[in-house]
Amino acid sequence: MSDTHKESLRQAALHYHEHPKPGKLEIRATKPLANGRDLSRAYSPGVAEACLEIKDNAAEASRYTARGNLVAVVSNGSAVLGLGNIGALASKPVMEGKAVLFKKFANIDCFDIEVNETDPEKLADIVCALEPTFGAINLEDIKAPDCFIVEKLCREKMNIPVFHDDQHGTAIVVGAAATNALRVAGKKFEDIKIVSTGGGAAGIACLNMLLKLGVKRENVWLCDIAGLVYEGREEEMTPQKAEYAQATDLRSLDEVIEGADMFLGLSGPGVLKPEMVAKMTDRPIIFALANPTPEIMPDAARKVKPDAIMATGRSDFPNQVNNVLCFPFIFRGALDVGATEINDAMQLACIDGIAELARITTSAEAAAAYKGEQLTFGADYLIPKPFDPRLVGVVSAAVAKAAMDSGVATRPIDNLPAYVQKLNQSVFKSALLMRPVFDAARAARRRIIFAEGEDERVLRAAQAILEETTETPILIGRPEVMEARCERHGLAIRPTVDFEIVNPENDPRYRDYWTSYHQIMQRKGVTPDLAKAIMRTNSTAIGAVAVHRGEADSLICGTFGEYRWHLNYVEQVLGGGSYAPHGALSLMILENGPLFVADTQVNEMPSPENIARSVIGAARHARRFGIEPRIALCSQSQFGNHAEGSGKRLREALEILDSKARDFVYEGEMNVDVALDAELRSRIFPNSRLKEAANVLIFAHADAASGVRNILKMRSDGLEVGPILMGMGNRAHIVSPSITARGLLNMAAIAGTPVAHYG
Repeated sequence: MSDTHKESLRQAALHYHEHPKPGKLEIRATKPLANGRDLSRAYSPGVAEACLEIKDNAAEASRYTARGNLVAVVSNGSAVLGLGNIGALASKPVMEGKAVLFKKFANIDCFDIEVNETDPEKLADIVCALEPTFGAINLEDIKAPDCFIVEKLCREKMNIPVFHDDQHGTAIVVGAAATNALRVAGKKFEDIKIVSTGGGAAGIACLNMLLKLGVKRENVWLCDIAGLVYEGREEEMTPQKAEYAQATDLRSLDEVIEGADMFLGLSGPGVLKPEMVAKMTDRPIIFALANPTPEIMPDAARKVKPDAIMATGRSDFPNQVNNVLCFPFIFRGALDVGATEINDAMQLACIDGIAELARITTSAEAAAAYKGEQLTFGADYLIPKPFDPRLVGVVSAAVAKAAMDSGVATRPIDNLPAYVQKLNQSVFKSALLMRPVFDAARAARRRIIFAEGEDERVLRAAQAILEETTETPILIGRPEVMEARCERHGLAIRPTVDFEIVNPENDPRYRDYWTSYHQIMQRKGVTPDLAKAIMRTNSTAIGAVAVHRGEADSLICGTFGEYRWHLNYVEQVLGGGSYAPHGALSLMILENGPLFVADTQVNEMPSPENIARSVIGAARHARRFGIEPRIALCSQSQFGNHAEGSGKRLREALEILDSKARDFVYEGEMNVDVALDAELRSRIFPNSRLKEAANVLIFAHADAASGVRNILKMRSDGLEVGPILMGMGNRAHIVSPSITARGLLNMAAIAGTPVAHYG
């Protein structure tokens, strides 16, 4: 890397830390503080009530304060990453970064606490004095052997979890990677010989963990800067190293590496030479974890042992041993059950959860975050990626269960499946709102046909459908292409085995399909030859014909292409009679609640009749999500102050709606701010029948509806479910090209529920 490039990276990192405001953390209030009433509750006199409750019962602190979700990241800066003893203040960016990871991956609040104290006993006293403030302590970047002393003293004196991540976090991830590496190599813990370099905190903790997993003490050979740790050695010794001393005349790494099944390096660059690797057994496991330069580079190791199973501490090679796979989730589980410590059972449960997750199909979210990487279980994929959203549900729940089973939980969880569901809702924003839709879909057993069956997102959605619903996915595409892509992306499903297909190039129903299409379109200029060509090349039309023929119940299309192009074929084949598309409805999941928006796609300038139908359809769909609709018809006009334009069409739609009794609340026409602010509306139009903030916005122009939807997506971090095509009896939905695999799964659940429709 050139000096210019290094300086560019340095400046980019500094800019990241400085702008838009210094540092990586801020504190936000979780309660309103808008008026005197709020102030009197947040502080004096109301705050006294919470204080008295905690005085009477200390456990109430988790109920009335943030303590139950608050972790301290504590360091004295004596062993910071690869920087060494840089002092407490200089370590602050690292500790802030750790706090950010806690929040990002497990929604745990953190304070970073940097302490100017080098005496381990005094440092332990300071940490112990913090117990009233925090629900758990994460010790970080404290040099060995001081870290052993600090953790031991804190664990003895404190009644909350104390966890030195440099030791145990590394050990847990190494344990998970080793579990799966041995599975790939066809070996067992109790049979292997391990050679390790590095007698620091992480190295010792990893060896201790491997013993708990079944490795025999006599099969562990520890080397450090002074060579092999042997009985009687005095140089560079600590009590922790002495536990691994061997009774032998061998003295060097080169001597003891002979016949080793596993090398574990937590030392320095270039320690393991290729000629040493050559002495190891077949299918050796090499964890070269020194950063940034490992003990041996993967290409050098595989040059002499092509079948070597490698892991490093670097993100640019497969199998990065990264503590972020562990610490957010083990703390999440510990905090949620009020654990008094993080014990061996919880750590082993964490290992099992991480290892198991790597062996099952990769999530679509992780695949998207690591585009282009092979995420299929095997030698190059031993542990999941940090951005796999399933980690919090799988690992935290396993840790919580282990805490309860081992008797250290003060707040046991009665319903573990519900707890897992809650954890998943914290990462899958749509999970809570989609629950009633999924419940209804499970009872329906419908067949959902996907037009773009070769798309990776569709294939992942199909696997999720088979795992999470009772629906039957049908994919349109070439079987050999789908087979290859399932294999490439590590999916367990296969075409014709796990899901039905329609092959446009060679399907026995081809004649039936083109004759059906021709019969529908023969008086609209479609000749037999054109019908044949369309049924070979147009997957949206093929899917629509499948629904028309009763071979599928609903079509999902639109992962590429333009909405109205797809709508044309949907309307051609499935429209007519009581079926006519009158609007597209998007559910936007926002931080302060859900908001429905229509019509975002179908009618550029909908008629009053279509607006009224969209209102009725939106009310029905909102209730499918368990939401009572409060509908506002939105315009630049405000309760009749504009005689023409969109206001006029909305007023006519209101007349249509008012002509019959409705079982939902609607009002209009009004500006968007008035729709969302009940207090403002009450000043402008006191007699409004809509008393609360609207949760459904119906617009008189697609440009306005689509613009609002996209602004909410891009500037308010809104997650879209939809668009839902209204008026087609749930027989077809057209998604947007930006949809994710999770979004397709949500749409399949929506399509999987038979509903009454409104034409």
